[in-house]
Amino acid sequence: MSLVYTTLLSLVPLLALSFSVLKAFGVHHRFEPLLLNLMAPLGARGEEIAVNIIGFIENMRVGVLGSIGLALLIYTVITLVQKVENSFNYIWKIRHARTLSERFSDYLSVILIGPLLVITALGISASAMSTTVMQRVAEIEPFGSGIYFASLLAPYVMAWAAFTFTYSYITNTRVRFHAAAGGGLVAALLWKSVGYVFASFAAGSTRFDAVYSSFAILILLLIWVYLTWLVLLIGSQVAFYLQHPRFVSRESQDRLRAEAENEALALSIMYWVGHNFMRRLPPWTLEDLADRMGVPSYRLGDLVEKLIARDLLVETRRQHTGFQPGRDPADMGLQEILDCIRQPDTDLPTKKLPPPVADAYSAIEGAISQSLKGRTLRDLLAAK
Repeated sequence: MSLVYTTLLSLVPLLALSFSVLKAFGVHHRFEPLLLNLMAPLGARGEEIAVNIIGFIENMRVGVLGSIGLALLIYTVITLVQKVENSFNYIWKIRHARTLSERFSDYLSVILIGPLLVITALGISASAMSTTVMQRVAEIEPFGSGIYFASLLAPYVMAWAAFTFTYSYITNTRVRFHAAAGGGLVAALLWKSVGYVFASFAAGSTRFDAVYSSFAILILLLIWVYLTWLVLLIGSQVAFYLQHPRFVSRESQDRLRAEAENEALALSIMYWVGHNFMRRLPPWTLEDLADRMGVPSYRLGDLVEKLIARDLLVETRRQHTGFQPGRDPADMGLQEILDCIRQPDTDLPTKKLPPPVADAYSAIEGAISQSLKGRTLRDLLAAK
């Protein structure tokens, strides 16, 4: 619902920026058929909405907005893409969004160049199909039937490519191609199917006109935008599970929350970060650490935040956010790293344990502390 609200605020500014770029290249006349295709499930009402939106865009004069007006226009558009990224990051359990500079560079490249690439691809495919050679090939069987079925599949393929690109690029983590493609395929099929069902619903929605009168077209638009975002988020969730299949099982999620594993992961994070630091290698990013350790990046993100809060790690912001030791590894005790992960809310309720069990647990903790006494991160890095 938040995405729907932001879309209504940002739709005309977003299309106005894209339309300006397309107009500069002389292909703006192909923009309206693309918009009509997006509004097709609304039927005749969709065509009316598309025509009104095109009218709004043509009436908007970006050149007379001034610097402040243009800045607000761009900010409104970026807010929409940022909202999409935040939604994807929530699904992928990513705590950090892109920095402000990354948002402007990455988002504007998608907003300005993306529509141009889409319309160029559509124009190339349409031109290729209209050539004399292709028309002659279409008259020969079985090539004619193949071209016919390919034309039927083309909308699905284009939707698949668009969703796959969205999942790969917008999420602020490294999304593997097979996961993005799988989520994109599910989203494309679901979006087309929902579009057909909604078109049938919109065609027979005469009762909406009787109840809402002229507002019926707005109600239908809200519902369609809501369903579109819902499909997009479902595809992102599918992509997440394809990349991290172990989290489909609730039992696996509970197992991965074990405190002992968190302690081992924290020591591993400090080891690899210290390893690169001592050898003057590039800092590890969160995604690189996740790939190296075979653990989802969001899982490491929680541990990294705790290590940063205790000044055991610091962030470096060069090309990508990386991590370096917060101080000399010789001053970082291994027990200190473990204590950083052991939060009070995850400690065992020792007061409620039977006395013999509490004594045994205290002995285990004492043995661990004794074995780690005086050992630092530098000792780990120096070990063979």
